[in-house]
Amino acid sequence: MAAMELARAALERTEVWQFGVVILFFHVSEYALAVAFHGLSNVTRSTLMMDLEYVIMIACAFVEYTIELAIFPALKNQWLSKAGLVMVLVGEAIRKISILTAGRAFTHTIRTHHEDHHKLITHGIYKFMRHPGYCGYFITAAGTQVLLCNPICIVPIVVGTWQFFSSRIQYEELFLRQFFGPRYEEYCNRVPSGLPFVK
Repeated sequence: MAAMELARAALERTEVWQFGVVILFFHVSEYALAVAFHGLSNVTRSTLMMDLEYVIMIACAFVEYTIELAIFPALKNQWLSKAGLVMVLVGEAIRKISILTAGRAFTHTIRTHHEDHHKLITHGIYKFMRHPGYCGYFITAAGTQVLLCNPICIVPIVVGTWQFFSSRIQYEELFLRQFFGPRYEEYCNRVPSGLPFVK
């Protein structure tokens, strides 16, 4: 019974509702943009990007928030929470701008075969970073935990997200070098990845 009361108290907090809206907006907008650029028949459920590990991560974030709210309520600082919301908004803006700029060239799965409409995007936000979509997601993921003032979950989420995108960038750029050759090499030498500590 006490656990239910704790969960109810947590659900009444503004930052928990903001967290929920952020998660919902992220997934719905990702799916809607994929459908807009690639057509409904070419978009699968995996575009929602909600696997078991992700659901566990969301649940752990909520559980940590609820427990800390009961034991250390002063830890849930409103100013820090607002800074987290700003991080989320900045991260989402970067990611959505990257998707809109790339258009059909943006996909949720790495392309391993070159298609005629696949172009090297180097304008707009891609002038400043090669992988703004990953950068935006990384900032958003960290921002959700700052929003909740979660000092424990932020560590595995930031480290895990960074490791995932770091290895994904290496794999993706293998194919981009095959597709675009010297043009992509020159682009890599000129423009940073967008992810901290990834060349």
